[in-house]
Amino acid sequence: MQAWRVHRNGEPSEVMRLEEVDRPTPGDGQLLLKVRAANINFPDALLCRGQYQVRPPLPFTPGVEICGETEDGRRVIANPALPDGGLADYVVADAAAVLPAPEALDDAEAAALHIGYQTGWFGLHRRAALRAGETLLVHAAAGGVGSAAVQLGKAAGARVIGVVGGEDKARVARELGCDVVVDRRTEDIVAAVKEATGGRGADVIYDPVGGDAYAKSAKCVAFEGRILVVGFASGTIPSPALNHALVKNYSIVGLHWGLYNQKDPAAILACHEELTRLAADGAVKPLISGRVAMKDAADAVQRVADGTTTGRLVVIPEGAAR
Repeated sequence: MQAWRVHRNGEPSEVMRLEEVDRPTPGDGQLLLKVRAANINFPDALLCRGQYQVRPPLPFTPGVEICGETEDGRRVIANPALPDGGLADYVVADAAAVLPAPEALDDAEAAALHIGYQTGWFGLHRRAALRAGETLLVHAAAGGVGSAAVQLGKAAGARVIGVVGGEDKARVARELGCDVVVDRRTEDIVAAVKEATGGRGADVIYDPVGGDAYAKSAKCVAFEGRILVVGFASGTIPSPALNHALVKNYSIVGLHWGLYNQKDPAAILACHEELTRLAADGAVKPLISGRVAMKDAADAVQRVADGTTTGRLVVIPEGAAR
């Protein structure tokens, strides 16, 4: 079978190689899955660079979430077991963590529903306790993680402010349903948020970026607001001023979604059931900006690494259903 392999760490376009490899063999409690669609995530780029919190042994195959097909024909979504990730024709995955693919979504959409939407749901509901009528600020609102948070925020009844970089991404954010869109390249984020909220600030701020985005968040968070830290796509991990959090009376909340697999797997299933319901109702639908052939996967991962994409890029293996 074909699989993309990384033999040394570096930029995805430089270190990913498409190779012929043996089909993986499932161990106890695992399933062999034929890959129907593999969603590209920013962690795939970090894995290539050797900068992710998990560092699989070299060589490895990137790809942390897929829509696949079981040997008995069931359509499922799964997180493949590294070092044999999803940018391949076949993968193995832990049977206990395999979830049914929502019927309302096609393969590419189903592949993109899992990590980003679970992160958004747990972050907004379990960690930040977002309430209907509150104002939610989403950084990188047109990206894969941000677009999921926008849709989930709207589904929860929040007023959503999306922060983006550039007019093309601003257009996408509006189409996603953002009530207010702020272009960080041409506008002052803090001033725009204060103006949009009558000076109050945002109740919940969803930050997958870190760096300057976090610094701006601390300046426009509302009284009793919550800054939700979900990642550092900027490459800069901020150092919060805890005295500022104290005197301004806001919370800094972290989310590591992967821990729920270890600590509370039943919550993962319950969340998936809720996401499946929201998809069936049309309240959420992953934004797929491109379906790319297997041969173009390295370029697609590089584009995600460079931050030039909107929504999700999804790799469709040759012969797989689209």
